[in-house]
Amino acid sequence: MANALVSIQIIPKTKNGEDVIPYVDRAIEVIQQAGVKYLVSPLETTMEGDLGQLLDIVKRMNEEMIQVGCPGVLSQVKIAYNPEKGYTMDQLTEKYRG
Repeated sequence: MANALVSIQIIPKTKNGEDVIPYVDRAIEVIQQAGVKYLVSPLETTMEGDLGQLLDIVKRMNEEMIQVGCPGVLSQVKIAYNPEKGYTMDQLTEKYRG
């Protein structure tokens, strides 16, 4: 059962001011490879699952930015955590779907 939602906006620093979108795409690939449920939005990506696993993914995303040549990265992270009842994206958005 998913007990957490983690949303991340990853902002890679680039060496020569190049477009960050290819780097963001690579960060999203890290999530895809992890196999967790996720939703890409215009300004952030939300993942659903075990809190520890999701935080490990956030760590890997940041490490990947350095590995692909970014001198630094800024990540804005939001966490919704409930170990007893859990959280799901569907649960928090169902009233907005028609």
